[in-house]
Amino acid sequence: MPLRVAPAGATRRSPSAASAACLSALAVILASQAGIAHAQDRDANSELEALIPDEAIDDPETWAADGVPPEEPSPIDGPDPFAGEDIDLAPESPLAEVPGLTIEWPDPLELPDAEQIPDDGSTEFAEDNPLEAGPLLIDPRVVKLTDQLELAFPSEEGAFPQQDEFVDQFQMLSSIEAYGDTETNVGQLGARAREDEEILNRLLRAYGYYDGEIIREVGPNLIEGSDERPQVRFNVLPGERYRFGEIDLGELNQAPDSQTLRKAFDLYPGDFVDSYEILSERADLDTALGNNGFPFAEMDGPELLIDHARIEGDLTMAVRPNGQYNFGQVISTKPGFLSGKHLQTIARFEPGDLYQRDLELDLRRAIIATGLVSSVTITPVEAEAPTNGERGVVNMEVGLTEAKLRTIAGAIGYGTEEGYRLEASWEHRNLFPPEGALRVRGVVGTQEQLAGVTFRKSNFGARDRVLTLDAFVTTLDNNAFNADTAGFTATYEQLSTLLFQKPFSWSIGLELIASDERLAFDIDNSSAGNPNPPERQTYFVAAIPGYAQIDTSDDLLNPTEGFRVSMRVSPEISNTKGMETFYLRNQADFSYYRQIGEDGPVLAGRARLGSITGAALDNIAPSRRFFAGGGGSVRGYGYRAIGPRNSDNDPIGGRSLLELSAEARVPTPWFNGALQVVPFVDAGSVGTAEYPDFKDIRIGAGVGVRYMTGFGPLRLDVATPLNPRPGDSPIAVYVSLGQAF
Repeated sequence: MPLRVAPAGATRRSPSAASAACLSALAVILASQAGIAHAQDRDANSELEALIPDEAIDDPETWAADGVPPEEPSPIDGPDPFAGEDIDLAPESPLAEVPGLTIEWPDPLELPDAEQIPDDGSTEFAEDNPLEAGPLLIDPRVVKLTDQLELAFPSEEGAFPQQDEFVDQFQMLSSIEAYGDTETNVGQLGARAREDEEILNRLLRAYGYYDGEIIREVGPNLIEGSDERPQVRFNVLPGERYRFGEIDLGELNQAPDSQTLRKAFDLYPGDFVDSYEILSERADLDTALGNNGFPFAEMDGPELLIDHARIEGDLTMAVRPNGQYNFGQVISTKPGFLSGKHLQTIARFEPGDLYQRDLELDLRRAIIATGLVSSVTITPVEAEAPTNGERGVVNMEVGLTEAKLRTIAGAIGYGTEEGYRLEASWEHRNLFPPEGALRVRGVVGTQEQLAGVTFRKSNFGARDRVLTLDAFVTTLDNNAFNADTAGFTATYEQLSTLLFQKPFSWSIGLELIASDERLAFDIDNSSAGNPNPPERQTYFVAAIPGYAQIDTSDDLLNPTEGFRVSMRVSPEISNTKGMETFYLRNQADFSYYRQIGEDGPVLAGRARLGSITGAALDNIAPSRRFFAGGGGSVRGYGYRAIGPRNSDNDPIGGRSLLELSAEARVPTPWFNGALQVVPFVDAGSVGTAEYPDFKDIRIGAGVGVRYMTGFGPLRLDVATPLNPRPGDSPIAVYVSLGQAF
């Protein structure tokens, strides 16, 4: 039989009384033996004399009474309510033979700020414990948490509807659970069980069960064939659940729109008492006050007055709205760095709008997203007080701490078909305040060399809109064409960023290009076997590219749900050898993402269609044609290696494009779940006609891995062409940041 420690109302022996009894008995035994030859000699050694002095032989009763040390104060404040009473230990209990054993009762656990009204005697408890009947382990009321820890609940339907939540909360807090099934000492396990009993009592009160009982049982494992580790079982008797009586929210009913604010605190008299709900509804009320024009609202902590006679709790939470306000001006503490006028452009509110805390927090996030500051504080400052029922005005004072504004960056890339690519850049992000950045960059690679200067003006004209001016010179030399190009581009756009992913993004631009180009070899057969390179041709191109995208995906770099649809349209004029040509370059992209199960694999698919209408292929510069193949296109094939080829088996590009991709991003337990395995298949076709004809589709397949980092997945893909042409490599490897699409 296990040792049972009863709840409030159990008894125990006074330690001082027990000590006196033991000493008295010892003295009497010594006195009864004083006339025997083995009685203590009065000239005994000092150690024995200190233990049993001569006065113990002369007057044992007096010595016993004087020998009891003064009783130490109880660790519980106030008089010990259990003094002089007994607690029964079963004879077979491993604790029964421990001399001088006392069991200290823990302090009563109360919810914070909850005042207890003494029970007036109207509450009655059933004398029979409904949990004592039935087998311990096969009873469905028992929840086995570990091999050494169980919880038992009432068997009546609906007696404790919060059981699942209760168990989950207890598992997170349990001392026994934290140590695991390793304890073999029943005393240590009992000490942890007392700590867990306090937790269970506190949890019962948190859910509104103020008359609940926890019966703690600690003892050996009695299951046949099991090990000898001791066990703990807590019998949970929740009792009747208390309800709210009065709910006092202070001055809330005096505020404008008080009915809306009261609905935000969705607790009413008669509802069950639940501390978690109180905290949740308090947070909802705080949000409602902040988003309905009350920047200076105050709320005291909730106080719950429990009345056992009524089986109710009266809740008091003083609310002081302190006036309703509209937004005023945005004021910067560093106007030469980021002016108040510029910050007002970033804000999603105008002066005169109703104050909303969410918009204040949104402004703070937007300022941090500029990358120009290391910290931001926004303080509402009263400009006009509310008068005569009219709202007041509150200015937003923005405190800024400048970040380091200069950045040197570099990147290294490699592809089996593209070769190496090294990129370096220097940037000053606020050289032309506010948010005027200058960037100088260069690229050195196997197929590309570039030098460029970029000016970027962020939040230009409106929030999240960017003006970019870029001038560059570049040389491209790949297996499709060679181009020496000088260009200037201007773009005005509103695109998604890592901090602000947008459901709709767009851009409009201007491109002025001068490019001296030639194909790798002539298109016709005349150059076959000719060691001299083909003739170069100069193209002057002007284009007005436009772009729009709808994005419902849940993440910019690692989407798991949703879709993306985008369209690019670029009217272009090309002049070469005195011949002027107008054509329209179009491209449409669609991608879809679907996760199977909560933590299952993600199925992803992509389609791309492209078309150039209005000009013959020979009148379109090679760098403006469509190509396919590579890590962001059809994996398994070289960069721009898919499409029509000349007699020397080199790609020449085309006027139409088709790409299809499908992959499964399968999670694994490796690296704490950070690693994904991704099988994939891609297909693509490039044609010389204006629209895809599906005559020559190339297919590649492979497998990749993704390592999930805090800033996005790192991608490594290995692929092979399934229907290669002569010259295609059997294996291609791709490394980059982010998913393939």
